[in-house]
Parts: sequence; C-alpha cells; structure tokens
Amino acid sequence: MRGIVWLILLFTVAVVTATSLGQNDGLVTIAWAGWRAELSLNLFVLLVVGTCLALMAALRGLDALLSLPRRASEWRELLRERAAQAALRESLSEYFGARYSRAHKAAQRAIAIQGDLAGMPGDVELRVLATLLAAGSVHRLQDRPRRDALLQSIEGDLRSGEVRAAADGASLLMAEWALDDGDADKALDLLAALPPGVGRRTHALRLRLRAARVASRPLDALHTARLLAKHQAFTPVATQGLLRSLATAVLESAHDFDQLRRQWQELDPADRRDPMLAARAAQRATALGAPEHARAWIGPLWDRLPQLSPEERRAVALGLCEATQGVGIDWLPRAEGAVAQLPGDPAVAVAAGFVFAERQLWGKARVLLQQAAVAQGLPASVRRRAWRELAALSREEGDEQRAAACDRASADIA
Repeated sequence: MRGIVWLILLFTVAVVTATSLGQNDGLVTIAWAGWRAELSLNLFVLLVVGTCLALMAALRGLDALLSLPRRASEWRELLRERAAQAALRESLSEYFGARYSRAHKAAQRAIAIQGDLAGMPGDVELRVLATLLAAGSVHRLQDRPRRDALLQSIEGDLRSGEVRAAADGASLLMAEWALDDGDADKALDLLAALPPGVGRRTHALRLRLRAARVASRPLDALHTARLLAKHQAFTPVATQGLLRSLATAVLESAHDFDQLRRQWQELDPADRRDPMLAARAAQRATALGAPEHARAWIGPLWDRLPQLSPEERRAVALGLCEATQGVGIDWLPRAEGAVAQLPGDPAVAVAAGFVFAERQLWGKARVLLQQAAVAQGLPASVRRRAWRELAALSREEGDEQRAAACDRASADIA
C-alpha cells in the first residue's frame, strides 16, 4: 500500500513539474568580474535544488562520521543492557521453576552487568528487581544472612522513591519472609509502615491476617478478616467459618468477665447475632462466673429457636445448659414454650430439664432429663450431668436404689 501511495505522488510531481516548467521561457543572467552567463530559469531551479540536496547530504554524512564513536558506545551499552534483561528473565524463569540456586546466579549476573553500564547509572529498577529475585532465591534456600545482606544493598534505592512500586513489593516480600521466619511482630511493623493504599490490597491484608493470628492477636485478625470479606477474598462459606473461628478466639482470650464483656461489645453486631458465637460467649461467661449475663446474651436467640437451623438450635440449647445456675422464674414459660414448639429436640429438652431442675420442678424435670439422658446425639458431658440430676432427684425422694442406678448409668457413659 505504501508503494502505491509513493507511486501516485511521483506521478503527481511529474505532472505538476511538466505543466509549470514546460512553458517557462525565463532566463537567469549571472555577471561576475566581467564574466556573464545566462541560464534558463528551469536549469537554474534544478541547480539550486540539487545544490541544497547535496549540501544536506554532506552535512548528514559529516554528522554521522563525527557521532560514530558515541553511537558505537551506545550500541555496546545496548547489547549489555539486553544481556542484563536476558539474565533477569532467566532468573525469573528459574525462580518459578523452583531452581533457586540457578535463579540466584542469574540474578547476580544481571546485577553485575547492570553495574558495568556506565552510561545508564539511573537504571535503578533493574538492579532492585534483580536483587529482590536473588534475595528471594536465597530465602528459599534458607540462607537468611545472605538474604539480609542483599536487602541492605538496595536499602538506599528503596528509600529514594525512584522505584515506588518495587519498594512496595519489597516491603510485602520482607513481611512475608518475616512470617516464614516466625517473626510476626516484625511482619506487622512492616505492614503498618506501608502506604494506606498498599496496606488495603488483598495480599497485604492476607499477610496481616496471618501475622495477627501468629502473634495471637485475635481481635486484630478479626478486623482484618472483615476487610478481606469486603474484598471478596473468600467464599461466603469460608468467610463465615473464618469470622466465627476468629471471634471465638477473641472470646476465648478473655481472662475475666469484664474483659469478656468488653470484647463482646467490640464485636461486630453481625457477630453478636450469630447463634453459634452467642452460645460460645454464654459458655465462656458461665465459666467466668457470670451465668446471668450468659442467659441475657442467649435469651433473644432462645425466643426464636424454631427459626434457627438444627445446628444453631443445638448450640443455643447447650449454651443454656451451662448457664442455668440461679435461673429466674421468667425462664419457666420460655422453657415450656420451647419444649412445646420443638417436642422432639433432645438439646432443647435437656436445657429445659435443667431449668426446671434448678427451680426444683422435679416432675417436669424428670420427664425431660430421662428423655435427654438416653439421646445419643447429645455430648457425653451433658448426658452424664442429666443422669446426675436424676440421681439427685431420686435422693430427694428417698429412692437410693434408683439414685444408684442413675449414678451407674452416668459412669458408664464414655
């Protein structure tokens, strides 16, 4: 296509030239020191154009001749730069291929070639990337002293601000390496020093979550996991399980009830509405000597037991089982209503039975506890407690033989 265009332009110039110069009868007279020469105007124009073209060609040839040493030096530096780029690509390929010793050697070769490029002292990015590859390779080889020495060699380049993206990547890599070394506090410090935009990236949040869990900071881990959930870093099922486990760890870290209450209030409202988590909080509050607060946390869920899934209903009921000490009479109609709505649920039955037993309503308690004591789906500890409650009830009635039978049944549960 380009050749056709040039051919059309050539024909156009020929036609224009023939049209304009074919009828030109003008003369040009040149007088110099007694000499006189006459030329046709067409010939004079051609001579002027030819002279200009020859002068331009001579100037370009002279410039090419004078710039030959510089262009030769640039050509040699270009070859060396290509060699450095090839070594960097080779190092990257070997690194991804898990040949870390070869990757380290190729990266060192790229660094050496780049260091000899006197004409390109500002190519910091190649040196930084090659050094990071070399450091990553020796990290995989468990050579931490050499890794730290390589990182120190580019510390000034990373702080200079010339390679912002590479500096952010180096910080993330160093945080990941600190986690591999088991130094979670150092990893958290490195992640905290990141710019806000970099710190909110998914990979940075994953590292922060991992570091917080290693450093036994469940509340920080929970907040980070919530940010990751907003980034859709996990599936919905995995998100629910992760948030639930982290919130449980937060509650388990409480050493007294005041700390537990503060941590419970710091949780997200969605966490406090989670039946599984509320049941675990109630169990923890009971263990710390506050069963009345445990019942207060679990009460709203107990009132809507039929709306919960079987797993959640079981957790709420078992949470109430441990918090029946000192239960008030306001729980009696709630327990009766739950049994009436869910007559075949052993977990609900045993919880209601413990409530009735605590209020010394032995007749109602006996029926429910006998039903729960033989339910294989309940935990062994709950079934043993049901048998012990039945034994205590029998002793209250003076039936020692029946009480002994209940004690034997409790002891037989593995």
